[in-house]
Amino acid sequence: MISFQKLVLRIGAFGMAIILWLFVVSEEEYSIIMSIPIEARNISAQKALKEEVPEFAQVRFTGTGNSILKAFILKKFFENYKLILDLDRISEEYNFVLNEYYSKYPQKILIPPSFDLEFVEVVYPKEVHISLDEYLVKLIPIIPQIDIHPASGYIQVGSIKLTPPSITVAGPKILMKEILSVMTEPDTLQKISQMTNHKIILKQPSRLIEYSQREIRYQVDVQAISERIISEVQIQIVKVPQKYRVFVNPQTVSLTIVGGVKRIAEIYPEDIFVYIDFEEQWTPRLQFFQPEVVIPNDVLDWKDLSPKNVELVVTKGAT
Repeated sequence: MISFQKLVLRIGAFGMAIILWLFVVSEEEYSIIMSIPIEARNISAQKALKEEVPEFAQVRFTGTGNSILKAFILKKFFENYKLILDLDRISEEYNFVLNEYYSKYPQKILIPPSFDLEFVEVVYPKEVHISLDEYLVKLIPIIPQIDIHPASGYIQVGSIKLTPPSITVAGPKILMKEILSVMTEPDTLQKISQMTNHKIILKQPSRLIEYSQREIRYQVDVQAISERIISEVQIQIVKVPQKYRVFVNPQTVSLTIVGGVKRIAEIYPEDIFVYIDFEEQWTPRLQFFQPEVVIPNDVLDWKDLSPKNVELVVTKGAT
C-alpha cells in the first residue's frame, strides 16, 4: 500500500513533468523572472569597493517555453550570463539606476545567444550604490583555529606549523585597517598518533577583501610520550648582590624529562635552566635550597631532580 507521503511526491513529480513538457513543446511566448549575476568591472587600480555590490539581480525575461527551460537549466554553466556595471569613470561614489543604465548600455547585458531570451527589466534591485575607497595591500599573519587531540600516550610537540604563515591581503582602506590577522576555518583532529599534514581554507570576512591564496597547509607533530634522564645540568645563581660571593655544591643536577620521544632525544643539558633566585630564596638561617627548573615549552614535564636540594656557600665580596 502506497503511503500518503509517497503519493504526494509522485503526484508532484508527475505535475512537474507535465509543466516541463509543456515548456519544451510550446513555442508560445512566456515571461519569467530569473536570477542573474552582477559583476562590477574596470575599477581603478588605486581604488577598491567600499561596500559590497549585490551578487545577483532578479531580471524579467521573455522567450518561448523551450528557450526559457534551456536557459533555466544551463545558465550556471555559462560565464557570459551576467549584468555588467562599468566603474571606469567613477572616482568615489555613484548610484546606478539599473533599468536606465541597461536601456542606455544594452551591451552590458550578457546573455548567451543560444538562450534566445529577450531582456525586459530588472525587477530587483532597482538601484546599486557604488562607493570607492583607497586600495591597500598588507602582509597579514595567519592564526589557526585548529584543535588537536592526540591519541592516548601521545603528545603534540611544538605549535602548529602553517605554510605559508602569512598571506598578502588587499582591499578598501576602511576595512583593511581592521584586519590584523587572518583566521583559518575551524578544524578538529581526533586521536592523532603521528605527524599529520592537511590543507585548510582561510576565513574571508568580506567579498571586498582579496587574499593572495584561500588555502594553506598546516603540519602537526605528534609523538609517543617517553622519558629520558638528563645529567650534568649546570645550576645558575641569579640576582646576587655585588657585596656577596656565592658558591653552589654540587654544581650540577640530573633530572628526568617527559615528552615526545623524538623531541626529548634532541634535548641537551644547556637547554634546561636550573637556577636559584638568591634574592628570593636565600636566608642566612638555611644552608640547603631547592633549585627551580625551567624546561622547553614543547617538553611535557620533568621529575626526579637529583639532588633535590643543594648547598649554598655565601661569603662577603671584596669591597
